[in-house]
Amino acid sequence: MAERHIVGLGGGGDTPEQTDRLYDYALGLTGKSQPRLLYVPTAVAESADGIVSFYERFRGRADRSHLRTFPWPPADLRELILGQDAICVSGGNTANMLAIWRVHGIDELLREAWANGVVLWGASAGMICWFEAGVTDSFGPQLAGIDCLGFLSGSACPHYDGEERRRPRYRELIEGGSPEGVAADDGVGIHYVGTEIAEVVTCRPGAAAYRVTRDGEEKLDTRELG
Repeated sequence: MAERHIVGLGGGGDTPEQTDRLYDYALGLTGKSQPRLLYVPTAVAESADGIVSFYERFRGRADRSHLRTFPWPPADLRELILGQDAICVSGGNTANMLAIWRVHGIDELLREAWANGVVLWGASAGMICWFEAGVTDSFGPQLAGIDCLGFLSGSACPHYDGEERRRPRYRELIEGGSPEGVAADDGVGIHYVGTEIAEVVTCRPGAAAYRVTRDGEEKLDTRELG
C-alpha cells in the first residue's frame, strides 16, 4: 500500500502569500515539481469564479484540472480522480458536497485515490470532510455537527480562532456526545500520514491546532512555515 497523506487546513492565512505556504506544503508531499492537481469545488456549487481563481493561483505550480458534477460527472470520472498526484477540496457547504459525492460514488473514488497515495487536502469543508464528523455552517450560522467520510477517526473543527462561535460550539458538541477530535486555527495545517498526525504546520505566527476531548483541549506542537 502506498503512503497515504491528508492535510486538513483550518483556513487560509492573513495574506495570499501566507496561504501559498500552506498550499506549497501540501503540494510538496507529492514529491513532484509539477504535480497533477485536481480541484474539487463541489462545496461552492462549482463556482466559475472559484475555478478561474484556482487555475490562476496554481499556474506554473501544478498540472491543473477540475471536477464538475453538473449537469453530470464526466464519463472518465474514475480516471480523472485516480490519475492525480494531489486533490484539493474547496471550502463551502459540506453537507451539500457530501450528498453529491455519495450519489455519484465520488466518496469511494477519493478513498481509493488516498489508498493509492494521492495527497488529499483542503480547507474548511475540505478539512472536515475526511473525518468521522465535523462542525459545519452547512445548515446555518448557528453551526451544527455533521457526519463525514470517516477516512480519519474522530471529529474536526476548522476556523478555530477565526470565527467566534467555533470554539464554544465544538466544545458543546463534544460534550454532547460527538466524537472527540482536533481543531485548527486559520492558517494551520494538520498533516496525517496514514491515520496518525505526522506534523502540524502554520503560516500564521502563533496559530495552532488542538486536540479536543471532553476533558478539555491540548495545544499541539506546531511548526511555522518559512
